[in-house]
Amino acid sequence: MTGPTARKVTANLSLTLDGRYNGPGGPGDFSAFAPYVTSDVARDHMGRIWEDATTALLGRINAEGFMGYWPSVAEDATADPRDRGYATWLVDSEKVVLSTTLTEAPWERTRVVNAPAADVVTDLKAAGRGDILVNSSASVIKPLLAADLLDRLYLMIFPEIAGGGQRLFDDGLPATKWALTHQETGDLGEIAMVYDRLR
Repeated sequence: MTGPTARKVTANLSLTLDGRYNGPGGPGDFSAFAPYVTSDVARDHMGRIWEDATTALLGRINAEGFMGYWPSVAEDATADPRDRGYATWLVDSEKVVLSTTLTEAPWERTRVVNAPAADVVTDLKAAGRGDILVNSSASVIKPLLAADLLDRLYLMIFPEIAGGGQRLFDDGLPATKWALTHQETGDLGEIAMVYDRLR
């Protein structure tokens, strides 16, 4: 299948064993994730998520964090090439930020949209080429799961139980079936997995 209608909607997120995408300290608590995010498996996984993507779809908080960090990595000749590759992709790609508070985009190649995630994705799928990557923005991933609009999930599972924090998979999601298309385990017990939606 080729052309605009072939756009896949993919999402990337890291989770603890108990399904949390942050710890009990709130949205900025990533202490359970820190030992694993620079492993070879995690970095190779990061390279995998953007290779076919042309659009980054982000929530405001993630966009602010990412754009405050990754542009400097893109210019750092000493950075790991995998980190630099992702950083360069993020800076150069089309970015769509979902926000109810931003009125203008503070970054290049970015537009701000105040609309439901499902509506935005439907519009993006109707135009352009390449995958649409929802990168680590659970506030965007959750409504897309609820609307059954995700075609691929890139998950990193870290071998820790956070014991608190926010979960990705809430009760009430539609029943869906997925195929495991890639799996890799690191020395620390971290697992990179790619699941494709079966339709």
